[in-house]
Amino acid sequence: MTNALSKLLETRDWLMADGATGTNLFNMGLSSGEPPEFWNVDEPDKIRTLYRGAVDAGSDIILTNSFGGNASRLKLHNAQDRAHELSRISAELAREIADKADHPVVVAGSVGPTGDIMLPVGTLSHADAVAMFHETAEGLKLGGADVLWLETISAPEEYRAAAEGFALAGMPWCGTMSFDTAGRTMMGVTSSDMVQLADNLPNKPLAFGANCGTGSSDLLRTVLGFVAQGTETPIIAKGNAGIPKFQDGHIHYDGTPELMADYAVLARDCGATIIGGCCGTMPEHLRAMREALETRPRGERPTLDRITAALGAFSSEGDGTGDDDTASRRRSTRRRR
Repeated sequence: MTNALSKLLETRDWLMADGATGTNLFNMGLSSGEPPEFWNVDEPDKIRTLYRGAVDAGSDIILTNSFGGNASRLKLHNAQDRAHELSRISAELAREIADKADHPVVVAGSVGPTGDIMLPVGTLSHADAVAMFHETAEGLKLGGADVLWLETISAPEEYRAAAEGFALAGMPWCGTMSFDTAGRTMMGVTSSDMVQLADNLPNKPLAFGANCGTGSSDLLRTVLGFVAQGTETPIIAKGNAGIPKFQDGHIHYDGTPELMADYAVLARDCGATIIGGCCGTMPEHLRAMREALETRPRGERPTLDRITAALGAFSSEGDGTGDDDTASRRRSTRRRR
């Protein structure tokens, strides 16, 4: 274990990741439908501001602005030949900010889904998916990323293809899935399924977990599902800042910094080692999360009732694993904030 993330994991019992990319960039003027990755070239100072905001708020890990930096997604904008370039520059900008930080900061190369459905249901072959993930990985590697960070995946086939592409690049990696359909991913993966998937890959991730999805309550229920399987791999929790609401023509997340502070501590006590935010999570949320993680003592593993009392009701009765005994009571739990 010699990479930057492994070194931090050896010396700390929790690490804080960053917050939202899209939400922060929309607040800086990114238009709906505009590829955020283009800003790596067109608006580099704004991308530096994105990274700096997370670092100054106390993040130990920052994700690059490369979530959609693969040929399949960029093809929608006639930029499929720019996957390597845009990924590389996203990492170069992050490396610049990380190297100036007053604390160790890991640059994690964000890799999102291809946007295609893999065979036999869809049209994307395993070989083509591996090639796309490999191309993005090589760009991030050249730009100075310490580790690759697969996120918001729903299909196990795509997770496996990414792991293979990352192995070709010779890069360590982490990987999260999004559990947004009654405790499962869109393609039906449960928390227990994911533990088996991650633990049995030839090229295992340094850490795995959940990001995005629905509310933070649901995400922590999924984290508890990971822990129940007895995995020894560090777990990632990267939940949204509350629930999205459409206001004045824009999507807003209703999670306050105080709620995200509670979420961060609960995530740690649930068993997560790497804790961050996803959609809606701004620097002010991250600052509150960091302070809470540093000042609140570690507690007992929270019950589902304690999670809903603090963060709000689950969006579904069950998490897909069959352990749904008291879920019906939690549907009526009111959000505290």
